[in-house]
Amino acid sequence: MPSVVVKNITKKYTQSKKEQPIIALQNISFEVEKGEIFGIVGPDGAGKTSLFRILTTLLIAEQGSATVDGYDVVKDYKSIRQRVGYMPGKFSLYQDLSVEENLNFFATIFHTTVEKNYDLIKDIYSQIEPFKKRRAGKLSGGMKQKLALSCALIHRPSVLFLDEPTTGVDAVSRKEFWEMLKRLKQEGITILVSTPYMDEASLCDRVALIQNGKIMAIDKPNSINQNFGKKLWAVRANNMFGVLKTLKSWQEVFSCYSFGENYHVVMKDDDNANAMAIHDYLFKCGYREIEIQLIDANIEDSFMALMHTENEK
Repeated sequence: MPSVVVKNITKKYTQSKKEQPIIALQNISFEVEKGEIFGIVGPDGAGKTSLFRILTTLLIAEQGSATVDGYDVVKDYKSIRQRVGYMPGKFSLYQDLSVEENLNFFATIFHTTVEKNYDLIKDIYSQIEPFKKRRAGKLSGGMKQKLALSCALIHRPSVLFLDEPTTGVDAVSRKEFWEMLKRLKQEGITILVSTPYMDEASLCDRVALIQNGKIMAIDKPNSINQNFGKKLWAVRANNMFGVLKTLKSWQEVFSCYSFGENYHVVMKDDDNANAMAIHDYLFKCGYREIEIQLIDANIEDSFMALMHTENEK
């Protein structure tokens, strides 16, 4: 039986009677297998937090149904709250309490002790244990992240929900965090993690790409990339700002967007697309120092292509 099942979930927010409701989630459906790291990947405002709040019984959807470990998120909310761990995007622990006091508090809420489940959080908590007397509000971003994860795990949940856990955290802490998640997976914990960072998608077993409350694709990261289906060109030249405007206005271009120091370009006539045609057009438009390379699509390219296709509908 899957750990999480979501069927046709729709969530709306109504600001006033005069205004149209904001649709946060539109007919969302997916399943997460036990012991899987499942990523919900999308930009701010895509609906990730609304989805997590529904699955952790903090919100009720207008339509659809969902279960966590076989328990209905509406009817069995008390059982779910005992079985899941939830780390919200905003640091929400008690900032005036020390590291140690926060951890003991959450252990007490779930009728357990730190000693009983210390083996589960040892690798994480040991990194902040030297600062256990420090107030949580005085911790660095990476240390707050580790404390929040320790508190979410102290009752040994079967399913862990992490809402943008690495936002605002330095690169080293981000890497350490994902290594922790891999170790937790080995403990049999199902992990759902939302992120706006496309590079983190490749660290998940499977991902759902979400935009404007709609899931555009669900698959293994490599499979999503392999389904890109078009030639992708990395383009550079002098006057890069001008190049972007020129390529976007060229009727032969399907999509063009900035990616690092290059522009990634997809042509409408993919079968006949070649570097020489792009080079000749840019040269004719007055650009020089032109560099064009055929490259493989990554998860961000796949997301941009799916979003472009969705906007074309």
